[in-house]
Amino acid sequence: MKAASCVVCFAVILMGFSGSVLAQSVISAKSGQINYTDGIVFLEGKEVQSRGGLFPQMKASQELKTEDSRAELLLSPGVFLRVGENSSIKMLSDQLEDTRLELFRGSLIVEGDALVKGDAVTLVYKNAVVTLVKNGLYRLDSEPAQLRVYGGEALVEQGGQTVTVKKAYLLPLNGLMLVQKFDNKTGDALLRWTRRRAEYLALANPSVARSYQGGCGGLSLGSWIFNPYFGMHTFVPCNGFSTDFWGNRFWSPSQVWMVYNPPQSVYSGGGNWDGGRSASSSGYSGMATTSYGSSGTAAVSSTPGTASSSSSVGVGGSSSAPGGGSHR
Repeated sequence: MKAASCVVCFAVILMGFSGSVLAQSVISAKSGQINYTDGIVFLEGKEVQSRGGLFPQMKASQELKTEDSRAELLLSPGVFLRVGENSSIKMLSDQLEDTRLELFRGSLIVEGDALVKGDAVTLVYKNAVVTLVKNGLYRLDSEPAQLRVYGGEALVEQGGQTVTVKKAYLLPLNGLMLVQKFDNKTGDALLRWTRRRAEYLALANPSVARSYQGGCGGLSLGSWIFNPYFGMHTFVPCNGFSTDFWGNRFWSPSQVWMVYNPPQSVYSGGGNWDGGRSASSSGYSGMATTSYGSSGTAAVSSTPGTASSSSSVGVGGSSSAPGGGSHR
């Protein structure tokens, strides 16, 4: 099934705690919505600005540039694009089933947590074409020109040759097509920022998943839904949960109720209600805290192939703001 056929175009956030309608968000049925900027970012030469839950859309043939800044874009549901400082990218195709982006300079990271079979996410740098095959974390740099696969698998075509790049391998884009092993458990400021953004997005998920009233009939495979408290969209799958590269989880509307245990007062007889026999004060039982001491709504302690990476890749302190604005 094509992702374009299952994206939600209109999402109303009904917060479960109060039952009131807080926001209505229009989600584009195309890739390229700018979800967050850290610093001044330019789209077609104009500063990117978001107001009142309305986010600008990067359309086909448009160019986005960063200076001392970063940007996060939403591709197909569950696929994130993060652009580093002093970078320039162009949207070649903004179709959900065939998203294509070109890197001119700088660095970009794509985190695929819910890639749909049959859909394509393609990165281009000069004459190198990179197709993401599996869920994972991918980084493309211009200096030096190379692809690094922290997790997942990518197919690279360059100069009439094709090579598969797997987890913990990098490929210099010099035409020689020789893959090299690298340490995928270490990273720089951009990778640490990517991890912080992933945690904030996962933390924004539970309240939105709890409040969503549309069920799977509206969500289908999953979609982006706006969280007004965080001021950004987060990913909500239809069924079960989705685990990202770092071990954070995104819960579906049905599954989140099995994890979140709202306090329940128990009738003790004699006309009194026993408020002491309630669920845990955190509300989320059996879930580990995040690496920055967050509430524990996002991180899981043991996810094969992800927890080991996050323990050393995500180095650095947390930011006090949901955006993780510190360039560390």
